[in-house]
Amino acid sequence: MQMMTEQAQIDGRVKWFDPAKGFGFILSDAGGPDILLHANVLRNFGQSSVADGARISVRVQQTQRGAQATEVLAIEPPEGEELTQIEDVDDGNAEEIAGLPMLAARVKWFDKGKGFGFANIWGRPEDVFIHAEILRRAGFADLGPGEAIAIRVIDGKRGKMAAQILSWESAMRTPGADEA
Repeated sequence: MQMMTEQAQIDGRVKWFDPAKGFGFILSDAGGPDILLHANVLRNFGQSSVADGARISVRVQQTQRGAQATEVLAIEPPEGEELTQIEDVDDGNAEEIAGLPMLAARVKWFDKGKGFGFANIWGRPEDVFIHAEILRRAGFADLGPGEAIAIRVIDGKRGKMAAQILSWESAMRTPGADEA
């Protein structure tokens, strides 16, 4: 099986991605056949999942089996969907949240079915609550135990909670990202 080495940058939307199967597909903005997105390519970007409908920029290589993503360059959350209101986090304090430091954390556990989970911030004893809607807003579909993330934390009515999440690798590429 001979592979073409020429790569193109493609922008599009995630058609679907299944972390259990280890792959999904991208629809290019330019049209054409679906582009395979393998879990290893996504993990190299620092994420174990991506939300259906998320905007994505990738490098693509043509093979005898079709177009395949070889590198993820950027992921943005799905647009145009109604944002679910989260207690303690609303659109009115987005500027305040953006001014908070980005902290290094590891996912303790996350249950997609329950819609929440917890992370531990490096060097701090308390758990930080993670709501599924915060994941969706960041372009994630799920988180795995031990996954490295960067989070902005607020004091919620019931304790510490994540107000924003980025993959660790993405946070390190973001200008002004702080390390814990």
